[in-house]
Order: sequence, then C-alpha cells, then structure tokens
Amino acid sequence: MDKLKLGVLISGRGSNLQALIDACAAADYPAEIVLVVSNRPDAMGLERAQAAGIATRIIEHTNYGDRESFDRDVDAALRDAGAQLICLAGFMRLLSRWFVEEWPDRIVNIHPSLLPAFKGTDSHAQALATGVKLTGCTVHFVRSEMDAGPIIMQAAVPVLPGDTEDSLAARVLTAEHQCYPTAIRLIAEGRVTVEDNRAINTDGNMAARPLYNPPAD
Repeated sequence: MDKLKLGVLISGRGSNLQALIDACAAADYPAEIVLVVSNRPDAMGLERAQAAGIATRIIEHTNYGDRESFDRDVDAALRDAGAQLICLAGFMRLLSRWFVEEWPDRIVNIHPSLLPAFKGTDSHAQALATGVKLTGCTVHFVRSEMDAGPIIMQAAVPVLPGDTEDSLAARVLTAEHQCYPTAIRLIAEGRVTVEDNRAINTDGNMAARPLYNPPAD
C-alpha cells in the first residue's frame, strides 16, 4: 500500500503531532510523516519527531523580511521531502495566499472550536463568554482566510459548569487527538472530496444521533 506522505508544520509542544505519529505507527494506517518543520528552534514537537525517527527542519520566520519568502522556503523543504499533504499542528503562522494556492486542498488544520464559531487564538475564552453548552474541534482544509475552509470532521465537546479555559482546553484537546488522525485517514483513503467549497464524505458514513447538553430526558 502506498501511504500518503505528510509534512507537518509546528510551532510548539506538538501534542497533535504526537497523535499523528502514534497513528502512523500502526501498520494499517494509510499515511506516514516524511518531514516536520518548525518555525521555532525550541519547539518541543521537534523532540517528539526526532524520537520517532522523523526528519525535521527548523526554518525561523524571524530570519525573513516578509511572509511569502518564509513560505517559499517551507514549500521547498516540503517538496524536497516528497510531502503530498500538509498538516498544521499548532503552527502559529498565517500562510500567505501564494502558499495556499500552491497546495490546493492539500493543507489541513485542526482548530479548537466548532467552526465557523470562535475563530482565532482565544476560542475557549469565547466559548465560555458566550455560554454555549457545546464546543469542540474542527479539522478543515485551509484557505487564505484565517480558520476558514471546507470542514472535514468535527467533534463536539460539552462545556461543563465551573469550566475554566484550561479545563475546557484539556477536554477539547483529547477530542483533537482522536479527530485529527481520523480525518487524515479519511483523506488518505480517498473518502473526502471538495465540492463547492464543502468537504464531502464520499462513503456517506455520518453520525445520526444528536448530542444534548444538558442531557435530554
């Protein structure tokens, strides 16, 4: 089986990277990570990749005068490694329009909210401030606009009384670690297509039961 070759972009601790590493370790998983790129030399995710024997590159954005020049070097590194799909895993940089257009429907991101709600870096604070009873995470194809693009998969997570940003973030992160590898599997197995800027699950396997919070009797 030819496995889909992943390039993963990180900036920090790399917990979602670790979830992908763990998934790729299974013999029947249809993808493999060929390169991890970090824009920060102190990113803990680099250690995770190295421990798994995965090639790493550090490309510091602070060495570049503009976003596109940085993106072009990242693009070159990914292509040299043979990457076919790019996974953003805590990559704290907005990608240039040039980069996104070079990889059409081949860049995916995971965001800690049920998009299109609560975009940006403070999604948990937004969820708590608005009083929603459900939040979650979203895996989506990337567009040049922040936290936009066809939604591949979502996981709903309850907001509990007394939640803080940290407690809610921890609960959502657990869902992220399950959701991201599953979404990549769907893509690698050819079970996702994009039509009219919507991601379609071609096998039609979708959850049918609603989730209530507070629980309905």
